[in-house]
Amino acid sequence: MTIVFKVSDNVKKKMIDFYKDKRREKTPPYAIFQAQEADTIITLYESGKVMFQGISADIDANLWVDMEQHLNHRHIDITSSQNSEKKKEDHFYFMMDTIGSDEVGTGDFFGPIVVTAAYAKKEDIAFLDELGVKDSKKLTDEKIKKIIPSLIQKIPYVSYTLSNAEYNDWQEKGYNMNQIKAILHNKVLYQLKEKGYSYDKIVVDQFVYPKKYFEHIQHATCKVTDITFTTKAEGKCASVAAASCISRYIFLMKMDELSKELGMELPKGANENVDIIGKNIVKQHGMEKLRSIAKLNFKNIEKIKEL
Repeated sequence: MTIVFKVSDNVKKKMIDFYKDKRREKTPPYAIFQAQEADTIITLYESGKVMFQGISADIDANLWVDMEQHLNHRHIDITSSQNSEKKKEDHFYFMMDTIGSDEVGTGDFFGPIVVTAAYAKKEDIAFLDELGVKDSKKLTDEKIKKIIPSLIQKIPYVSYTLSNAEYNDWQEKGYNMNQIKAILHNKVLYQLKEKGYSYDKIVVDQFVYPKKYFEHIQHATCKVTDITFTTKAEGKCASVAAASCISRYIFLMKMDELSKELGMELPKGANENVDIIGKNIVKQHGMEKLRSIAKLNFKNIEKIKEL
């Protein structure tokens, strides 16, 4: 999938800053930079045109489409007739009994990775809509904390929380982020599937090509293989939306717990504020403490050492 549109100057500046740590060494002619975000290649040209290429191009492009709308009240339509047909087809996931999985925490320096598989029947759709369940990235933390206690009483789910100490161990053994995510998705999907719920489809929010996903879990003793992979699945499948929200809730609870333990609020994401808090943690508690609450392969660690 390839998506191209022109961005405004203020958004252009934000893109330059956002992708500064994800740039490729070689830059195409007339381009300011070329960066890679998971399976998407982003190229920003001097003219202001930006090109997104890859399986998840629409996901990455929509971040900046939303930014244009928010900052400049400018609407950019990146849909095509082919994409529209795909969306119509995917909409039918809401008319099915599904098991879906999603994860949070992979882009946060502090806090664990939480992966959840949830089960939603057609009869649950009205309840989920009334509760306001959708992609957790579109809900405030306060909203998540308010609605999820009611959600988890009704919706069957299995979650797995990977601590940062475990994550760092896996990284040191040579596992990359997509490998870790695939292994954890397979783990929670298998455990939920084993409970015997009747389902029409198992839907996973696609973060890697299916062939590569199954390569990542090839050594697992128990595998779930009847999976439908689709991008932006939180907006197409009720069980994935529920899984996304439950994962976010568990992540937030863990972040609150860690913040209370340290006596300082841990910021989300991987921005400059994260570097400052990381420096303070090392000064007060030492580098070993940081290893237990942060992902040490993030570039923030180098900035923290400099500070």
